[in-house]
Amino acid sequence: MRNKQIQSNLLLLLTAAIWGLAFVAQRVGMDYIGPFTFNAVRFLLGSISLAPVIRIFYSNKSDRKIDKRVIKYGIIAGSFLFAGSSLQQVGLLYTTAAKAGFITSLYIILVPIIGIFIGQKTSKNIWIGAIIAVIGLYLLSVKEDLSIGFGDLLQLIGAFFWAMHIILIGEFSNKVNPLRLSQIQFATCSLLAFIAALLFENIEVTSIFKAYAPILYGGILSVGVAYTLQVVAQKNAKAGPAAIAMSMEAVFAVIGGLLFLNESLDVRGYMGCGLMLVGMIISQLDAFRQNA
Repeated sequence: MRNKQIQSNLLLLLTAAIWGLAFVAQRVGMDYIGPFTFNAVRFLLGSISLAPVIRIFYSNKSDRKIDKRVIKYGIIAGSFLFAGSSLQQVGLLYTTAAKAGFITSLYIILVPIIGIFIGQKTSKNIWIGAIIAVIGLYLLSVKEDLSIGFGDLLQLIGAFFWAMHIILIGEFSNKVNPLRLSQIQFATCSLLAFIAALLFENIEVTSIFKAYAPILYGGILSVGVAYTLQVVAQKNAKAGPAAIAMSMEAVFAVIGGLLFLNESLDVRGYMGCGLMLVGMIISQLDAFRQNA
């Protein structure tokens, strides 16, 4: 059992690496196409890529069926996913992959805080972690004139939608087929992004083909493969260690930005990232102790 837990945590670390490096793909993809077009195509690919996974994981046809509840839950979750991913994607036009990765990862702390309003209990470590993370966010994003960059602000707003999305998925996935739920939410997100692209962007097929590499990474690896790895890993992973492994997404976003986009932060920025990471880990200590 111990070996399975170690393997699961390693799989979650791999998942975090795929998601963290996806910030690079998302930045590069917008050299060719707009943010809504990028999301429309990649989430469509993600939805399609889950079809064979569903057949493998659920051999019984009754387990693979699409009922009214999974459609309803998928549309709701997909709407929040669209909001979070759109704010993230547009925000990447104005900020770095490193900053976007860390600010987005604040959902790890926001989930239990938002949970208070739906009757869930929290602990002092959540609040300690949140305070440390906010100090880190200040160092990372707030300028000397106390203003915050537009891209960073969009990422921060988006983190609330990511947190709400995670809460909804946690509620819905226990009631319906989780992979089918994901497939429908990805399709919903793709449809909404396509509508937004029609309204605000000029969609050109040739440009989409030029962006094939980041789209394939963002759609198949980041959405299809990484989500599947998460589902497989969480069968044996425990909540605390799993959350800490997933928080490494932000670190991989920084690494990706340094290696592939020649991004860099000043000392103040790196201090902010460090404090945010410490805050995220502290916020999960209670879950780690309970499940270690």
